[in-house]
Amino acid sequence: MSKLWQKDNTAVNAKIEKFTVGRDPEFDLLLAEFDVLGSLAHTRMLASIGLLEDTELNAVQAELKNIYQTIQQGAFVIEEGIEDVHSQVELLLTRQLGEAGKKIHSGRSRNDQVLVDLKLFTRARLQTLATATQQLFELLIQLSDKFKDVLLPGYTHLQIAMPSSFGLWLGAYAEGLVDDMEMLQTAYRLANKNPLGSGAGYGSSFPLNRTMTTQLLGFDNLHYNVVYAQMSRGKTELFAVTAIAQIAATLSRLAMDICLYNSQNFGFIKLPDEMTTGSSIMPHKKNPDVAELLRGKTNRLKGLPNEIMLVMTNLPSGYHREMQVLKEVLMPAFDEILDCIDMTHFMLSGIEVKTGILDDPKYDLLFSVERVNELVLQGVPFREAYRIIGNEINNGAYQPNRHLQHTHEGSIGNLCNAQITEMMQEVVARFGFEKVEQAIENLLQ
Repeated sequence: MSKLWQKDNTAVNAKIEKFTVGRDPEFDLLLAEFDVLGSLAHTRMLASIGLLEDTELNAVQAELKNIYQTIQQGAFVIEEGIEDVHSQVELLLTRQLGEAGKKIHSGRSRNDQVLVDLKLFTRARLQTLATATQQLFELLIQLSDKFKDVLLPGYTHLQIAMPSSFGLWLGAYAEGLVDDMEMLQTAYRLANKNPLGSGAGYGSSFPLNRTMTTQLLGFDNLHYNVVYAQMSRGKTELFAVTAIAQIAATLSRLAMDICLYNSQNFGFIKLPDEMTTGSSIMPHKKNPDVAELLRGKTNRLKGLPNEIMLVMTNLPSGYHREMQVLKEVLMPAFDEILDCIDMTHFMLSGIEVKTGILDDPKYDLLFSVERVNELVLQGVPFREAYRIIGNEINNGAYQPNRHLQHTHEGSIGNLCNAQITEMMQEVVARFGFEKVEQAIENLLQ
């Protein structure tokens, strides 16, 4: 089967074909539904400028929607010898409609087709990721409220420092996800710009209405400059995997805490037996493999931004074929982070916390700051109070005061989880998912 770009009486060496195509067909299947959505918008625009007759438009739109249904049913394939998803969709249209199917490529290049497909794919996957992140956030807040009064040692340098609580610990990761959601929103904003109509990177002599396709596809705005529209490839992927890496960093740190806290030397939490694995020779072992694998998988995801930057290093303006391999970095990353979020949610749902941890005399020194502050409240200057309690500790005269008086915002006694939840809700509301969903629904009607 000849390629869209292939000239008569030319053929590509089979070895070159295999190398240049790579894994593209595998990942192109994930773009199929978005390729159809782009074509639905593009063909409406072509009709508006007189490049498709009304009867041709109606036929093309109906057949594109049939193809979309085939994709949703999992029956869409890229046939042997067909180069990519764009060629396959055009082939299916041409088989059914003849000349009308051949017209849909007017005013469009494969360069801006793949760009718009990737923008739509990334936008959709970022929405899915935002939803999953919000659900994990809500569980963390719920658990933080549930265990707000159960005290826990706080550490700096892995040395006992001051009293903490399970509410404070879990709430910290919840608020961390709020900042991660801000990063997701930044990636979403970039993914939600329309490159369609930029062609091969230098526009078209057709009087394309790019504002129309922007509105039809629910994009927030255009990539106006056609050269930059092409240059946004790589940057869109970088922003997306950077957002993924930030969530991964939060999850990996939480996983490490769980590995520590679940160990016998800490003994602060217990994972249910069904969440642990055993040893082939040690009958007592209950290993936190889930948390360890989460730590490993999320740590690997943290390296993805560097992969993108290395692929894009020193590229001049315009399209370059190595951009194709960015799909291999971006697309699996969404599945991996979503799987990690799901497993973190499952693991936290079954976690058991130990009560009375700080009653153990080995944690007496955690309350030294409480004693210092007690003296300060009685009028002793802070540096003098610090010296007095330090001497008591050195002389063995120190007696802890386990009565905590933490009332300021964000402390043990005032977690401010309602305010943190409000921040998350405000970030989620700014995505504007409803506008996009309505635009896609209108396209498919």
